[in-house]
Amino acid sequence: MEAKEAKRYADTVQSSYGQGAHRALTYGVFGGTLGMVGQSAVVLVLWYGGTLALKGGPHFDAGTLMSFLLYTVMIAGALAGLSDLFGSIMNAVGASERIFAIFDRRPAIPNRGGDAPLDLRGVLQLRDVTFAYPSRSDVLVLDHISLTVQPGTVTALCGPSGSGKSSIIALIERFYDPLHGSLTIDGVPLTELDASWWRRQAALVAQEPVLFGCSVHENIAYGCQAVTDDTVILAARTANAHDFINGFPDGYTTKVGERGVQLSGGQKQRIAIARALLMNPRMLLLDEATSALDAESEHIVQEAIDRLMRNRTTIVVAHRLSTVHSADTICVVQRGRIAEQGTHEDLLALSGVYHQLVRRQMAGKPSETDMGELSEEACEEADLTAVTAP
Repeated sequence: MEAKEAKRYADTVQSSYGQGAHRALTYGVFGGTLGMVGQSAVVLVLWYGGTLALKGGPHFDAGTLMSFLLYTVMIAGALAGLSDLFGSIMNAVGASERIFAIFDRRPAIPNRGGDAPLDLRGVLQLRDVTFAYPSRSDVLVLDHISLTVQPGTVTALCGPSGSGKSSIIALIERFYDPLHGSLTIDGVPLTELDASWWRRQAALVAQEPVLFGCSVHENIAYGCQAVTDDTVILAARTANAHDFINGFPDGYTTKVGERGVQLSGGQKQRIAIARALLMNPRMLLLDEATSALDAESEHIVQEAIDRLMRNRTTIVVAHRLSTVHSADTICVVQRGRIAEQGTHEDLLALSGVYHQLVRRQMAGKPSETDMGELSEEACEEADLTAVTAP
């Protein structure tokens, strides 16, 4: 596609050049017209004033002519300067319109404002939640979801891709509000809480971690107001990131690039996990937190996450069901609904969707019967893994 992209770029540059040429022509005509008007005024004063001076009128002499001429030259210069002034004003007006449009925007979910409870038990409830993304408001992602997460427990969300698991995490973090239903913490709707305070209570490690164009140290400590170097190093060790960070020429001061482009996927994931460890949150939201790690690193990081999960409410999203078989509650999300809910043993006994996902893992590939029984999304995802059945 290199030749096609080069041609597309050249066509765009040519279009930009045409617009610039048109602008230059318009500006030249405008400036030339103003300059001609000014200079014509000077010529007119010289001709008419010279005629009067030659006639020798009683009230008009050479001194009066020079005065008028000087006034005319000053006015002509001012008129010529109007072209530059007009261009500057138009640029300012165009830029200010965009800036004021940004100023006038009001976020749908304010970051500040609302309650910040001092005592938080952490009972999270989703009550009859229906949700669709604003860009596709006609497509329901979640359809009447109801779920209760008790403090200190581990809740796992599994199921086919596109079923709505990550959307549940986004609603819990209150990146969006549901169309219908409500999310409450200890009976208080999230809409009544200070969003900034709430997001400090729930640490999110996403499938694609967000890193900033600063150093490794600054990325790990990003969510904390004051933190020591030893604390950052301890978090990195726990997340199995210390060794590869020390392998960089500049160590913890190494710049990771915009969105972490200087790091591999596994390295970015471990830095994000270290950042979550450093936050010491009340709730953990793990959206495929170990998906980019090799088997050995995943084992070490999973041990760190297991230690962090103690006495904390944890919600885990995973395609690999082997990471969630020990959860207190497993919710199988399919087509925006919770199809099954229970423990690993309970869901296997049901012989439903969860059991089919387990069979798929054991068989390596879905059989024709499995593909008929599972959703279309589940059948298309050939690399979906599951726990090993007892």
